[in-house]
Amino acid sequence: MPISILQYESDIWSSADSLRSAGLKQSDFPKYMMPFFALRMVESRLIREHKRLSEEFGKTEHNTDDYIEYFLTAGLGYNDYVIRNNKTLSDICANDKTFESDFKTYLGAFDEETRHLLGVDKGNDEEKYLDISGVCGILRAKKILFSIVQGWSKIDLEPFDNSEITTLEEHIKRKWADISAETAGEQYTPDDIIALISDIVASKIQDNQEFLTLYDPTSGGGNLIFGVEDKLATKTSRPIKTHGMDWNSSLYALAKIESRFRIDSDIKYGNTLTDTAFIDKSFDVIVANPPYGVDWKDYRKAIETDKTGRFVALPAISDGQLLFDQHIVYHLDNDGIAVVVNNGSSLFSGDAGSGESTIRKYFFDKDWVEAIIQMPTDEFFNTGIYTYLWVFNKNKPTERKDKIILIDGSNKYIPLKKSKGKKRREMSESNRADIIQALSDFQDNDFSRVFDKWYFYYNKQTIMLTNVDSEGKFIEEKIKLKPTKITQTGEEGTFELKTFELSNFDKTKYNDIFECYEATMAPAINAFDYKENELVVEAEGKFYTYNKDEETILVQTGYAPGQNDNKAKRMGCGKIQIKSTYKKATKTAEAKYIITVELVPDLQKDYEIIAYSPNEEENRANIAAFMTKYVTRPFEYLDNTVGVEINFNKIFNQPEKLERIEDILADLKQLEADLATLENALAL
Repeated sequence: MPISILQYESDIWSSADSLRSAGLKQSDFPKYMMPFFALRMVESRLIREHKRLSEEFGKTEHNTDDYIEYFLTAGLGYNDYVIRNNKTLSDICANDKTFESDFKTYLGAFDEETRHLLGVDKGNDEEKYLDISGVCGILRAKKILFSIVQGWSKIDLEPFDNSEITTLEEHIKRKWADISAETAGEQYTPDDIIALISDIVASKIQDNQEFLTLYDPTSGGGNLIFGVEDKLATKTSRPIKTHGMDWNSSLYALAKIESRFRIDSDIKYGNTLTDTAFIDKSFDVIVANPPYGVDWKDYRKAIETDKTGRFVALPAISDGQLLFDQHIVYHLDNDGIAVVVNNGSSLFSGDAGSGESTIRKYFFDKDWVEAIIQMPTDEFFNTGIYTYLWVFNKNKPTERKDKIILIDGSNKYIPLKKSKGKKRREMSESNRADIIQALSDFQDNDFSRVFDKWYFYYNKQTIMLTNVDSEGKFIEEKIKLKPTKITQTGEEGTFELKTFELSNFDKTKYNDIFECYEATMAPAINAFDYKENELVVEAEGKFYTYNKDEETILVQTGYAPGQNDNKAKRMGCGKIQIKSTYKKATKTAEAKYIITVELVPDLQKDYEIIAYSPNEEENRANIAAFMTKYVTRPFEYLDNTVGVEINFNKIFNQPEKLERIEDILADLKQLEADLATLENALAL
């Protein structure tokens, strides 16, 4: 690749000075630059193709119309001003007096699809894509349109091929990502990561001359899908057709324009999660860098009612990346390979039974996950977080069935001499080769581990515990009491309840029994607290209290506040439950409230995380053994939910090596000697 093409990077960004001086916000710079970059892409490639086709056709001044028809059938786009009249943007900018009319004619001379993508003279209700007319209107009002267009006209991309122009495009879009991307990694995947993804794909496909379909459901401006296409073209002789979709109108337009200069490419505009344009297709290879940390609330109804069968479960509304992952495996051919960039939350977010865990379990149950590779931090241009490559393979080799390799590539990098936004590191060719070798070997080494997939499953066993007192006793079954008096003594004094049925009420004060109950009895009943206050229930000549220190209910024949009868009987841990029940009026009885008291078991819902076995009998035995060893209170089994979670830090954690105590003491002794020498020197 000639280095000269990258010299235009600084020329392109010099236009930002004019935007800044016009008072335009930096975060809006890409909006004002993308249309002109697309314009230069289109014109330079049209001119290059014009020269190639005219030589191929044998164009002369006598067969111009036939040649134009021939050019149009190539499907590359067209501009009559450029092709027939030989007037380029540079020619238009040579005369500032005629610039406005010439520039308008120039834009109008493009073919319909190019005008559509550039956003030439779009109506208010139309999708504007790159919105070049709207952008020009603002720049015209700021009186900088001519200087901006003139600056861009000097960017001569004609001598460079598609791959080289794409390289420059990637560098420009990387800066756009730095200043405008709302989501980490949303717009731009670095070239070294693209190279690694391409290497992974190349290591998994056969070079058998068969047609290869390549898909990116979050194609953005196309740098990932076209970058992989270009790199695969150097590694395999298989013809490639690319497919992509994106919901960002301006980035879609860039990718669509680029796609027309590719041999076989189909880029569509739409929301991947709700659009079904590709729903009947499956693909040999899928690559993607889906947005993460982006909510899907605006499409919630459409996704929840999706009829395609793509979504087996739904993740938290705040992050839709696992929706994209499900979409990807849905479209992956039965012999297909997919490499997807995710952040860490896709590995561990969500408890067993949650949408996230259910989705991971689905991938693992199907045995589609072959590898997960951790990338270094500071690899992307607008985020410093860890990212991970998920390698999905629907046709694992027999020896890899039900197995997965985790590769820790966090240390596989070289530092950049100059940071690019938040990108301070990149993977060298040697770093990438190490990872590909580990994936190929599929063996444990110092930075990779092979596991049975079941290692990542776990039981979340829910149980109902029965709390016990200090002697291990507990109320086993519900005991109904027939109370005659309830006394509670607290900070606000002593309250007594002697009436346990309310049917009559003062009709001069209350409208109905409900109003009477709410005013007289409800506050007292709601305030009853057998643990925090001194509560005594008298029933059939016995007194029931709760001893907080012993966590037990006592029953005795006599009771004095602050004292426990030595003859009190310990009933065990339990709750003194005081409730009110409303009874509707009948033909023979008025409506009434009845106050009841019961002694009930003190139950506590809990769960335990227990290792999982795919053998059902063994799994039950594992759970039972765990409970016997670690749970000492009585309990009942409730639901058991199986979850899946991947914890890279736990697996690849390398504890810090501590110094020997002898070495530490020696260092301290030496420091003391050095300090004494220094004190003596200062004294002199």
